[in-house]
Amino acid sequence: MLSEPRSGRLAAWGNALLAGLVSPDDAVLAIVGEDAVHRVEGLPGEAAPVGLTLALGRLRALGVSGLRVALPQPGHPLGLSGPPEFNARALEAEEAVICHGAAFGLVPEVYEAGPDGDVHVEVVWHCLAVREAPPADVPSLGEAERELAEALRDATEVLSRLDVAGSGPVAEAAIDAYRARAERGREVLAPGYPPRAVRVLELAQRVGVLISVAYENGHGGAVSAGEMAARGAALRPVERTARRAQVAAYNAVVEERERGAR
Repeated sequence: MLSEPRSGRLAAWGNALLAGLVSPDDAVLAIVGEDAVHRVEGLPGEAAPVGLTLALGRLRALGVSGLRVALPQPGHPLGLSGPPEFNARALEAEEAVICHGAAFGLVPEVYEAGPDGDVHVEVVWHCLAVREAPPADVPSLGEAERELAEALRDATEVLSRLDVAGSGPVAEAAIDAYRARAERGREVLAPGYPPRAVRVLELAQRVGVLISVAYENGHGGAVSAGEMAARGAALRPVERTARRAQVAAYNAVVEERERGAR
């Protein structure tokens, strides 16, 4: 959770493009990020994969007016609405984008080649049919913010108790990396998102840093298998809360639009 999911970038900048707030070139540049290229496969009317610019334009023509994120894991179909075939593919990738206004979803497949330090990454987004239904287990921004405040406190307590938080080079590097990103003033979300969504996503990423510290910083003070199991059990609900908050933040634009239309 130290890096944003590709589905988050696609949804955020795709929403900004659909709203006319950014140019196609700027949106595609932000979505691709450090990857080499992104293509979309399975679009209606296209026999072969196409580039993101064409794909986003085609989705708009098909009636897509917004994009949502799903970040499912086994036992937690977060943001999904079916059918089972799409859910299975999204669960395998642990992320997906769900179109609003037309019954399509996009699931990324990542291809990597090359040696360490010079890895070439290509992403193919598979366009598949989805069920038009409310997404599973997505909180409102207000609910996500309250849950995250509690989760951050719980995560800090767990890490401190297990002698993990703030100790060792891995922990220090993770926290320093988070601070460096924040200080660079990078855009957490694309133009058009409410300030609360930005705040919720930033807090979710901060919780993600603490979770990563816990799982990556060796055994910390958890010297027995039982203590390590206890650490995992304590942090799993915190991790779930952070994922729920991420989805709420990325989906905020579409959710606000839906509320305004009621």
